[in-house]
Amino acid sequence: MSDADTGGASDTDGNGAFGAAIERGEDVPLLTGSGEYTDDISLRGTTHLAIRRSDHAHARIENIDTSDAEAMEGVLAVFTGEDVVESGVPNTILTAWDLPGLVQPQYRMLATDKVRHEGTPVAAVVAETRHAAHDALEHIHVEYEELEHVTDPVDAVERDVPPVHDEAEDNVAFDFELGDADATDEAFADADRVASVDLRQPRLIPNAMEPRAALADWEEATGKLRLWMTSQNPHLHRMLLSAGTLGLPENKIQVIAPEVGGGFGSKIYHYPDEAVTAWCSMQLGRPVKWQATRSESYLTDCHGRDHVTTGEIALDDDGTIRGVRVETHAGLGAQLSQFGTATPSYLYATVLSGQYTIPAIHCHVIGAFTNTTPVDAYRGAGRAEGIYVIERLVDVAARELEVDPAELRRRNLVPPDEFPYESAAALVYDSGEYERAMDLALEHVDYEALRERQRELRNEDRYIGIGIGSFIESAGLSPSGLAGDLGAQAGGWESSIVRFDSTGSVTVLAGTADQGQGHRTTYAQVAAEELGVSVDDVTVVEGDTDRIPQGMGTYGSRSASVGGGSIARGAREVREKARRIAAHQLETSVDDIEFDDGEFHVAGAPDRSLHIQTIAHEAYLGHDLPEGMDPGLEETNFYDPENFTYPFGTHVAVVEVDPETGEIEIERYVAVDDCGEIINPMIVEGQVHGGIAQGIGAALYEGAAYDDDGHLRTRRMDEYVVPHATQLPDYETDHTVTPSPHNPIGVKGVGESATIAAAPTIVSAVTDALEPFGIDHLDMPITPESVWRATGGDN
Repeated sequence: MSDADTGGASDTDGNGAFGAAIERGEDVPLLTGSGEYTDDISLRGTTHLAIRRSDHAHARIENIDTSDAEAMEGVLAVFTGEDVVESGVPNTILTAWDLPGLVQPQYRMLATDKVRHEGTPVAAVVAETRHAAHDALEHIHVEYEELEHVTDPVDAVERDVPPVHDEAEDNVAFDFELGDADATDEAFADADRVASVDLRQPRLIPNAMEPRAALADWEEATGKLRLWMTSQNPHLHRMLLSAGTLGLPENKIQVIAPEVGGGFGSKIYHYPDEAVTAWCSMQLGRPVKWQATRSESYLTDCHGRDHVTTGEIALDDDGTIRGVRVETHAGLGAQLSQFGTATPSYLYATVLSGQYTIPAIHCHVIGAFTNTTPVDAYRGAGRAEGIYVIERLVDVAARELEVDPAELRRRNLVPPDEFPYESAAALVYDSGEYERAMDLALEHVDYEALRERQRELRNEDRYIGIGIGSFIESAGLSPSGLAGDLGAQAGGWESSIVRFDSTGSVTVLAGTADQGQGHRTTYAQVAAEELGVSVDDVTVVEGDTDRIPQGMGTYGSRSASVGGGSIARGAREVREKARRIAAHQLETSVDDIEFDDGEFHVAGAPDRSLHIQTIAHEAYLGHDLPEGMDPGLEETNFYDPENFTYPFGTHVAVVEVDPETGEIEIERYVAVDDCGEIINPMIVEGQVHGGIAQGIGAALYEGAAYDDDGHLRTRRMDEYVVPHATQLPDYETDHTVTPSPHNPIGVKGVGESATIAAAPTIVSAVTDALEPFGIDHLDMPITPESVWRATGGDN
């Protein structure tokens, strides 16, 4: 059985490509302006779409008059939801994760009966120019009957308010439990101490550099739809367009994701907008382009988080954690987005054990419909929310026991010899050396000396805080069978094609989709290492459903572990076929052929050799192949991992807080991450830097807010605060390496780790600084005003 079959390590010593800090090859076109994004693409006869959206949070549509808009110069057509219904298409945005008892109201492309949040699409204008389309929106007259609305997930289920959907009269979409409630109650009854915290994790709005966009081209003669769009998973979009919204055969839809300017989760999902774009092209027989504005994105891109939680932790007097109990109301928004049900359930509750040995855990989550923008996975998705809860609980427990927070963590860490470790929250952690990572982070800041400095400064009425965030992440959702058992309507596998051309160059076609992660560089390094060729000889292709037969896309820190794993397995199969050709042409047995840095040679006779690129030429000539072997040198691989991978680490922040003004200054930020084997240290460091920035943004700056009328108050960049580079500290990064034992290349993933770690680390630091004021928790975002009020400044 080959290495590709077993998932074992490669037999090649490699050429040094794997693990090298190679500069990203994709950056030059992006930095010089020659990269092509969706809005850069222009087809002959392209028309432009603008979407009329609801101004109300909750209202019944009484009438839509489009006549004035239709009469405007340059306007080609104005469509309403009734037009979509009459066209006979399925017209349903599907949910991709089912839960027991889940209420699933129909989610249409254009609303027909009610609008359920501000920004709900109600009509579409297609015009010759973008300006004409947008101008016409103001001439669509919609009559509404306003209804009472609700924006808070607790109020939605506890107040007597009209339901967002008639199908859910109490606004409860799901009622989810995980863990052993009886064992947890017993642990709490037997424990010496109980500490608790009430916390809110605010809504976060994704801020990708490029707003969402789509360009659709319907070919009536062939019945084929081509759709360029800002997608993190083109194949999933193709399937949802086929099965849910348009009803076209899947093989008649081509989805292409050109350069995509960031995603952070927001471009995973199937929105009404690209479906309406495609449907309009089908009605008019011309290309139709839609490009969101930034304010439109704020109203419509799926938001993240929105949790209201009470957490409790039970401990013995010696600091041993006995149990954790969590009650959460999760806001889902007005509609169920694709993975909006998975994020606050299985992706959240399962990480509540964190890095710790906790015998009993129980989590109860109520998913609530609200009259707000739908909520779905945002960088860290569920794991960020869960780790935030357990890390806040450990901090308040340390305060309760009067134990140093680093020491309390150390006493409860899962020991290295207990891996694979099955937690009380249903996960099996693959590998970890948690104490080593924590020790390294604490060494970086000279922790004991820092505590002494803290004590000295308090005597001078200066308040520094040391925050610790220890995290795990469940990355690369898998295996597919388990995902299906939990409710997933898609698999956890990934596919790739590794192909030698006859002249020795290599093409890798991957089912993932890059939005800035650097796949074209890292995947080339994986293939080059396995095949013994130069990275420059490898071309990576993603983002086109006609060129890549199948794929599951990019999200959940899965690309390196699952996508890279598939490529490594495919490359090993290619190498094994090349080995058989080499043995045949060198007239020896396959077992006598050794491979080193691209060269096959006979064991003990290194001068008898053939390079793999020479063999590629021979494979396509087909003149001298082993009997029964087909010509060519390529393999298709589907890799379905046996488990998640589990990145981990510890971050430490040092802040100084001025209680008189509430100002928070981040003095130092140290990040020690373990993502398993590292393909490219430069790209990993970039992911860590970006992740920390988003975590700090959540902790100190960001938070979507709705006013009393249900309108999004933070609808522009001057209202929703995204941190500037000048507001972020210099990062000090380090790493440990604990390979994943079941991954073909030992990697674990890193795309979301730092975001998961940074928010609890910063909150831990600020509340540590404010300990003399009796403050053990402040909700995010912790602003100068909230600090000032908490320390008594308003008195």
